[in-house]
Amino acid sequence: MTDLQTSLFIIGGAFLVGVISYNKWQEYKAKKSVERAFSGSHDDVLMTPGKESGEPQVRHEPQLFDAAGDADQAAMAEPSHDDIEQTAEQHALEPQFGNPASTAGAGHAVPAPALRKDLPVDDLIDCAIPLVLETPIRGDKALPALQSLRHVGNKPIHFIGEDLNGDWEPVAHGGVYSTLLAGVQMANRSNPLNEIEYSELVMRLRQIADDLGAEPDLPDMPEVINTARSLHQFVIEHDAQLGVNIQSNGAPWAISTLLAALARQGFDARPEGRMVMSDGDGGLLFSLSTNASAVAETTSRLTLLLDVPRVAPSRDGYGAMVACGRSLAARLGGVLVDDSNQPLADVQLAEIAGQVDAFYREMDAAEIPAGSVRALRLFS
Repeated sequence: MTDLQTSLFIIGGAFLVGVISYNKWQEYKAKKSVERAFSGSHDDVLMTPGKESGEPQVRHEPQLFDAAGDADQAAMAEPSHDDIEQTAEQHALEPQFGNPASTAGAGHAVPAPALRKDLPVDDLIDCAIPLVLETPIRGDKALPALQSLRHVGNKPIHFIGEDLNGDWEPVAHGGVYSTLLAGVQMANRSNPLNEIEYSELVMRLRQIADDLGAEPDLPDMPEVINTARSLHQFVIEHDAQLGVNIQSNGAPWAISTLLAALARQGFDARPEGRMVMSDGDGGLLFSLSTNASAVAETTSRLTLLLDVPRVAPSRDGYGAMVACGRSLAARLGGVLVDDSNQPLADVQLAEIAGQVDAFYREMDAAEIPAGSVRALRLFS
Protein backbone atom coordinates (compact mmCIF):
# COMPACT_ATOMS: atom_id res chain seq x y z
CA MET A 1 0.00 0.00 0.00
CA THR A 2 1.41 3.40 -0.97
CA ASP A 3 1.73 6.39 1.35
CA LEU A 4 -0.99 8.15 -0.66
CA GLN A 5 -3.43 5.28 -0.17
CA THR A 6 -2.65 5.15 3.55
CA SER A 7 -3.23 8.90 3.88
CA LEU A 8 -6.54 8.66 2.00
CA PHE A 9 -7.70 5.84 4.30
CA ILE A 10 -6.81 7.90 7.40
CA ILE A 11 -8.56 11.02 6.09
CA GLY A 12 -11.62 9.01 5.08
CA GLY A 13 -11.74 7.34 8.48
CA ALA A 14 -11.55 10.67 10.31
CA PHE A 15 -14.33 12.10 8.13
CA LEU A 16 -16.52 9.06 8.74
CA VAL A 17 -16.00 9.29 12.51
CA GLY A 18 -16.94 12.98 12.41
CA VAL A 19 -20.16 12.33 10.46
CA ILE A 20 -21.20 9.51 12.79
CA SER A 21 -20.41 11.65 15.86
CA TYR A 22 -22.49 14.54 14.47
CA ASN A 23 -25.48 12.29 13.79
CA LYS A 24 -25.25 10.75 17.27
CA TRP A 25 -25.12 14.24 18.75
CA GLN A 26 -28.29 15.29 16.93
CA GLU A 27 -30.05 12.18 18.25
CA TYR A 28 -28.78 12.95 21.75
CA LYS A 29 -30.05 16.55 21.64
CA ALA A 30 -33.49 15.40 20.49
CA LYS A 31 -33.63 12.83 23.29
CA LYS A 32 -32.65 15.39 25.95
CA SER A 33 -35.21 17.90 24.66
CA VAL A 34 -37.98 15.34 24.98
CA GLU A 35 -36.82 14.34 28.47
CA ARG A 36 -36.81 17.95 29.64
CA ALA A 37 -40.23 18.62 28.14
CA PHE A 38 -41.82 15.72 30.02
CA SER A 39 -39.66 15.75 33.12
CA GLY A 40 -41.50 15.53 36.42
CA SER A 41 -38.49 15.55 38.68
CA HIS A 42 -38.41 17.74 41.81
CA ASP A 43 -35.66 20.09 42.85
CA ASP A 44 -33.16 18.73 45.37
CA VAL A 45 -33.71 20.88 48.46
CA LEU A 46 -30.12 20.17 49.56
CA MET A 47 -28.71 21.54 46.31
CA THR A 48 -31.06 24.46 45.50
CA PRO A 49 -31.13 27.23 48.11
CA GLY A 50 -34.41 28.82 49.14
CA LYS A 51 -36.79 26.14 47.83
CA GLU A 52 -39.15 23.71 49.56
CA SER A 53 -38.60 25.47 52.88
CA GLY A 54 -39.53 28.72 54.51
CA GLU A 55 -36.16 28.99 56.22
CA PRO A 56 -33.00 30.30 54.55
CA GLN A 57 -30.64 27.55 53.47
CA VAL A 58 -27.12 27.27 54.84
CA ARG A 59 -24.41 25.95 52.50
CA HIS A 60 -20.90 24.86 53.43
CA GLU A 61 -18.21 26.45 51.30
CA PRO A 62 -16.52 23.98 48.92
CA GLN A 63 -12.87 23.16 49.60
CA LEU A 64 -10.24 24.54 47.27
CA PHE A 65 -7.55 22.22 45.97
CA ASP A 66 -4.33 23.22 44.20
CA ALA A 67 -4.05 22.43 40.51
CA ALA A 68 -1.55 19.61 40.08
CA GLY A 69 1.23 18.69 37.73
CA ASP A 70 4.03 20.29 35.77
CA ALA A 71 4.77 18.81 32.35
CA ASP A 72 7.54 16.23 32.14
CA GLN A 73 10.94 17.35 30.89
CA ALA A 74 11.00 17.04 27.08
CA ALA A 75 13.65 15.29 25.01
CA MET A 76 16.49 17.61 24.02
CA ALA A 77 18.39 18.32 20.81
CA GLU A 78 21.65 20.13 20.12
CA PRO A 79 21.23 23.02 17.66
CA SER A 80 24.19 25.05 16.55
CA HIS A 81 24.89 28.68 17.37
CA ASP A 82 23.21 29.59 14.05
CA ASP A 83 20.02 27.74 15.08
CA ILE A 84 19.39 29.90 18.12
CA GLU A 85 20.12 33.02 16.07
CA GLN A 86 17.58 31.97 13.44
CA THR A 87 14.98 31.18 16.11
CA ALA A 88 15.45 34.46 17.94
CA GLU A 89 15.01 36.45 14.72
CA GLN A 90 11.58 34.97 14.01
CA HIS A 91 8.61 37.21 14.72
CA ALA A 92 6.26 36.09 17.48
CA LEU A 93 3.07 34.49 16.26
CA GLU A 94 0.15 36.76 17.12
CA PRO A 95 -2.00 35.09 19.76
CA GLN A 96 -4.88 33.87 17.57
CA PHE A 97 -5.42 30.76 19.61
CA GLY A 98 -8.50 31.89 21.54
CA ASN A 99 -11.04 29.44 22.91
CA PRO A 100 -13.18 27.69 20.31
CA ALA A 101 -15.88 27.16 22.96
CA SER A 102 -16.58 30.90 22.94
CA THR A 103 -18.33 30.43 19.58
CA ALA A 104 -19.74 27.02 20.37
CA GLY A 105 -22.63 25.44 18.54
CA ALA A 106 -26.05 27.03 18.23
CA GLY A 107 -28.74 26.42 20.80
CA HIS A 108 -26.77 26.90 24.02
CA ALA A 109 -24.91 30.23 23.71
CA VAL A 110 -22.84 29.51 26.79
CA PRO A 111 -20.30 32.35 27.19
CA ALA A 112 -16.67 31.44 27.69
CA PRO A 113 -15.88 31.93 31.40
CA ALA A 114 -13.05 34.16 32.57
CA LEU A 115 -10.73 31.65 34.22
CA ARG A 116 -8.04 32.27 36.81
CA LYS A 117 -4.47 31.57 35.72
CA ASP A 118 -3.95 29.05 38.51
CA LEU A 119 -6.74 26.75 37.27
CA PRO A 120 -5.88 23.55 35.37
CA VAL A 121 -8.12 24.60 32.44
CA ASP A 122 -6.44 27.42 30.50
CA ASP A 123 -8.57 29.31 27.99
CA LEU A 124 -5.55 30.01 25.76
CA ILE A 125 -4.10 26.51 25.28
CA ASP A 126 -7.11 24.30 26.12
CA CYS A 127 -10.30 23.70 24.20
CA ALA A 128 -12.81 24.41 26.98
CA ILE A 129 -16.17 22.63 26.72
CA PRO A 130 -18.98 23.53 29.14
CA LEU A 131 -21.12 20.73 30.55
CA VAL A 132 -24.43 22.44 31.33
CA LEU A 133 -26.06 20.70 34.28
CA GLU A 134 -29.82 20.29 34.69
CA THR A 135 -29.42 20.69 38.47
CA PRO A 136 -26.36 21.42 40.64
CA ILE A 137 -24.19 18.40 41.38
CA ARG A 138 -21.91 17.43 44.21
CA GLY A 139 -18.24 16.93 43.51
CA ASP A 140 -18.40 13.51 45.19
CA LYS A 141 -20.88 12.35 42.56
CA ALA A 142 -19.13 13.97 39.58
CA LEU A 143 -15.53 12.94 40.28
CA PRO A 144 -15.80 9.17 39.52
CA ALA A 145 -17.18 9.94 36.06
CA LEU A 146 -14.73 12.78 35.36
CA GLN A 147 -11.69 10.77 36.45
CA SER A 148 -12.46 8.16 33.79
CA LEU A 149 -11.43 10.68 31.12
CA ARG A 150 -7.88 11.95 31.65
CA HIS A 151 -6.35 11.88 28.13
CA VAL A 152 -7.17 11.63 24.43
CA GLY A 153 -4.07 10.55 22.58
CA ASN A 154 -1.22 12.33 24.38
CA LYS A 155 -3.34 15.39 25.28
CA PRO A 156 -4.30 15.81 28.97
CA ILE A 157 -7.88 16.64 30.00
CA HIS A 158 -8.83 18.56 33.16
CA PHE A 159 -12.17 19.47 34.72
CA ILE A 160 -13.19 22.49 36.78
CA GLY A 161 -16.55 23.48 38.22
CA GLU A 162 -18.49 26.69 38.93
CA ASP A 163 -19.67 26.71 42.53
CA LEU A 164 -22.92 28.25 43.71
CA ASN A 165 -21.14 31.59 44.29
CA GLY A 166 -20.08 31.73 40.64
CA ASP A 167 -16.41 30.96 41.36
CA TRP A 168 -14.45 28.37 39.37
CA GLU A 169 -12.26 25.74 41.02
CA PRO A 170 -10.95 22.21 40.36
CA VAL A 171 -13.79 19.74 40.97
CA ALA A 172 -13.30 18.40 44.46
CA HIS A 173 -15.02 16.36 47.15
CA GLY A 174 -17.26 18.61 49.21
CA GLY A 175 -17.93 21.06 46.39
CA VAL A 176 -21.31 21.78 44.77
CA TYR A 177 -21.27 22.88 41.12
CA SER A 178 -23.83 24.46 38.82
CA THR A 179 -21.68 24.03 35.67
CA LEU A 180 -18.70 21.88 34.78
CA LEU A 181 -15.98 22.73 32.27
CA ALA A 182 -13.80 20.20 30.47
CA GLY A 183 -10.50 21.38 29.01
CA VAL A 184 -8.37 19.38 26.56
CA GLN A 185 -4.89 20.66 25.72
CA MET A 186 -4.78 21.52 22.03
CA ALA A 187 -1.07 21.04 21.31
CA ASN A 188 2.30 19.92 22.64
CA ARG A 189 5.75 19.36 21.20
CA SER A 190 4.62 16.16 19.48
CA ASN A 191 1.53 17.29 17.56
CA PRO A 192 -1.72 19.29 17.62
CA LEU A 193 -5.09 17.87 18.65
CA ASN A 194 -6.40 16.05 15.58
CA GLU A 195 -9.81 15.01 14.23
CA ILE A 196 -9.68 11.48 15.62
CA GLU A 197 -8.69 12.66 19.11
CA TYR A 198 -11.40 15.31 19.13
CA SER A 199 -14.03 12.80 17.97
CA GLU A 200 -13.00 10.44 20.77
CA LEU A 201 -13.26 13.30 23.26
CA VAL A 202 -16.76 14.19 22.04
CA MET A 203 -18.05 10.63 22.32
CA ARG A 204 -16.64 10.09 25.79
CA LEU A 205 -17.85 13.49 27.04
CA ARG A 206 -21.36 12.68 25.87
CA GLN A 207 -21.36 9.50 27.92
CA ILE A 208 -20.12 11.39 30.99
CA ALA A 209 -22.71 14.13 30.42
CA ASP A 210 -25.47 11.53 30.13
CA ASP A 211 -24.38 9.93 33.42
CA LEU A 212 -24.34 13.30 35.22
CA GLY A 213 -27.50 14.81 33.73
CA ALA A 214 -25.59 17.40 31.72
CA GLU A 215 -25.41 18.63 28.15
CA PRO A 216 -22.03 19.43 26.52
CA ASP A 217 -21.81 22.65 24.54
CA LEU A 218 -19.48 21.49 21.79
CA PRO A 219 -17.52 23.81 19.49
CA ASP A 220 -17.29 22.90 15.83
CA MET A 221 -14.54 20.42 14.98
CA PRO A 222 -12.95 22.46 12.12
CA GLU A 223 -12.61 25.51 14.37
CA VAL A 224 -10.98 23.49 17.15
CA ILE A 225 -8.59 21.75 14.77
CA ASN A 226 -7.53 25.05 13.13
CA THR A 227 -6.86 26.61 16.54
CA ALA A 228 -4.86 23.55 17.61
CA ARG A 229 -2.74 23.72 14.46
CA SER A 230 -2.02 27.43 14.99
CA LEU A 231 -0.96 26.72 18.57
CA HIS A 232 1.28 23.86 17.46
CA GLN A 233 2.88 26.11 14.84
CA PHE A 234 3.82 28.50 17.64
CA VAL A 235 5.40 25.59 19.53
CA ILE A 236 7.41 24.56 16.45
CA GLU A 237 8.70 28.10 15.88
CA HIS A 238 9.75 28.57 19.52
CA ASP A 239 11.08 25.10 20.33
CA ALA A 240 14.72 26.03 21.01
CA GLN A 241 17.36 24.05 22.88
CA LEU A 242 20.67 25.86 23.25
CA GLY A 243 23.93 23.96 23.71
CA VAL A 244 27.41 24.87 24.97
CA ASN A 245 30.23 22.31 24.81
CA ILE A 246 33.41 21.80 26.85
CA GLN A 247 36.13 20.15 24.77
CA SER A 248 39.19 18.59 26.41
CA ASN A 249 42.53 20.25 25.56
CA GLY A 250 44.40 17.06 26.33
CA ALA A 251 43.64 13.49 27.32
CA PRO A 252 40.01 12.31 27.64
CA TRP A 253 38.42 12.47 31.08
CA ALA A 254 37.66 9.33 33.07
CA ILE A 255 33.87 9.19 33.34
CA SER A 256 33.78 7.69 36.84
CA THR A 257 35.93 10.50 38.21
CA LEU A 258 34.06 13.06 36.12
CA LEU A 259 30.61 12.06 37.42
CA ALA A 260 31.76 12.38 41.02
CA ALA A 261 33.19 15.84 40.31
CA LEU A 262 29.96 16.91 38.57
CA ALA A 263 27.92 15.80 41.59
CA ARG A 264 30.09 18.03 43.78
CA GLN A 265 29.49 20.85 41.28
CA GLY A 266 25.74 20.59 42.01
CA PHE A 267 24.48 18.27 39.28
CA ASP A 268 21.89 15.60 40.08
CA ALA A 269 21.96 12.26 38.25
CA ARG A 270 18.66 11.13 36.71
CA PRO A 271 17.65 7.46 36.13
CA GLU A 272 17.72 7.91 32.34
CA GLY A 273 21.43 8.82 32.54
CA ARG A 274 21.21 12.60 32.29
CA MET A 275 22.65 14.98 34.84
CA VAL A 276 20.66 18.12 35.60
CA MET A 277 21.20 21.39 37.43
CA SER A 278 18.24 22.35 39.63
CA ASP A 279 16.95 25.90 39.93
CA GLY A 280 16.50 25.40 43.68
CA ASP A 281 12.69 25.35 43.53
CA GLY A 282 12.06 21.96 41.98
CA GLY A 283 12.59 23.05 38.37
CA LEU A 284 15.51 22.54 36.00
CA LEU A 285 17.96 25.15 34.74
CA PHE A 286 19.93 23.03 32.27
CA SER A 287 21.23 19.50 31.77
CA LEU A 288 24.58 17.88 30.98
CA SER A 289 25.50 15.05 28.63
CA THR A 290 28.82 13.20 28.61
CA ASN A 291 28.36 12.29 24.94
CA ALA A 292 29.43 8.73 25.79
CA SER A 293 27.75 5.35 25.75
CA ALA A 294 26.80 3.52 28.94
CA VAL A 295 29.87 1.25 28.68
CA ALA A 296 32.38 3.95 27.76
CA GLU A 297 35.10 4.69 30.32
CA THR A 298 36.26 8.08 29.02
CA THR A 299 34.96 11.13 27.18
CA SER A 300 36.63 14.19 25.75
CA ARG A 301 33.51 16.35 25.35
CA LEU A 302 30.71 17.52 27.63
CA THR A 303 27.54 19.29 26.46
CA LEU A 304 25.40 21.64 28.52
CA LEU A 305 21.84 22.05 27.23
CA LEU A 306 19.29 24.76 27.99
CA ASP A 307 15.62 24.08 27.11
CA VAL A 308 14.93 27.76 26.46
CA PRO A 309 11.10 27.97 26.54
CA ARG A 310 10.91 25.95 29.77
CA VAL A 311 13.14 28.24 31.86
CA ALA A 312 11.87 31.62 33.06
CA PRO A 313 14.00 34.69 32.22
CA SER A 314 14.25 35.51 35.92
CA ARG A 315 16.23 32.29 36.40
CA ASP A 316 18.86 33.41 33.86
CA GLY A 317 19.31 29.85 32.66
CA TYR A 318 21.64 30.92 29.86
CA GLY A 319 23.89 32.96 32.15
CA ALA A 320 24.02 30.14 34.70
CA MET A 321 24.84 27.61 31.98
CA VAL A 322 27.68 29.71 30.53
CA ALA A 323 29.12 30.35 34.01
CA CYS A 324 29.00 26.61 34.75
CA GLY A 325 30.66 25.83 31.41
CA ARG A 326 33.48 28.26 32.09
CA SER A 327 34.01 26.81 35.56
CA LEU A 328 34.12 23.25 34.22
CA ALA A 329 36.50 24.22 31.41
CA ALA A 330 38.87 25.83 33.91
CA ARG A 331 38.78 22.89 36.30
CA LEU A 332 39.04 20.14 33.69
CA GLY A 333 41.51 21.75 31.31
CA GLY A 334 39.04 22.31 28.48
CA VAL A 335 37.67 25.05 26.27
CA LEU A 336 34.15 26.24 25.43
CA VAL A 337 33.25 25.39 21.82
CA ASP A 338 30.16 25.42 19.61
CA ASP A 339 28.75 22.39 17.79
CA SER A 340 31.27 22.92 14.98
CA ASN A 341 34.09 22.68 17.52
CA GLN A 342 34.92 26.37 17.14
CA PRO A 343 35.94 28.25 20.33
CA LEU A 344 33.22 30.47 21.80
CA ALA A 345 34.63 33.92 22.60
CA ASP A 346 33.07 36.27 25.13
CA VAL A 347 31.69 38.52 22.40
CA GLN A 348 29.86 35.57 20.80
CA LEU A 349 28.43 34.45 24.12
CA ALA A 350 27.18 37.99 24.80
CA GLU A 351 25.58 38.11 21.35
CA ILE A 352 23.72 34.84 22.02
CA ALA A 353 22.54 36.25 25.37
CA GLY A 354 20.90 39.14 23.48
CA GLN A 355 19.19 36.69 21.15
CA VAL A 356 17.86 34.73 24.12
CA ASP A 357 16.43 37.96 25.58
CA ALA A 358 14.68 38.69 22.26
CA PHE A 359 13.30 35.16 22.26
CA TYR A 360 11.83 35.69 25.73
CA ARG A 361 10.20 38.95 24.64
CA GLU A 362 8.49 37.13 21.75
CA MET A 363 7.07 34.54 24.11
CA ASP A 364 5.82 37.28 26.45
CA ALA A 365 4.10 39.01 23.52
CA ALA A 366 2.24 35.77 22.74
CA GLU A 367 1.11 35.54 26.41
CA ILE A 368 3.08 32.31 26.84
CA PRO A 369 6.01 33.44 29.01
CA ALA A 370 8.99 31.09 29.11
CA GLY A 371 8.96 28.93 32.22
CA SER A 372 5.27 29.60 32.93
CA VAL A 373 2.77 26.81 33.47
CA ARG A 374 1.49 27.44 29.94
CA ALA A 375 4.96 27.04 28.47
CA LEU A 376 5.72 23.93 30.53
CA ARG A 377 2.51 22.31 29.31
CA LEU A 378 2.97 23.27 25.64
CA PHE A 379 6.67 22.43 25.45
CA SER A 380 6.28 18.91 26.81
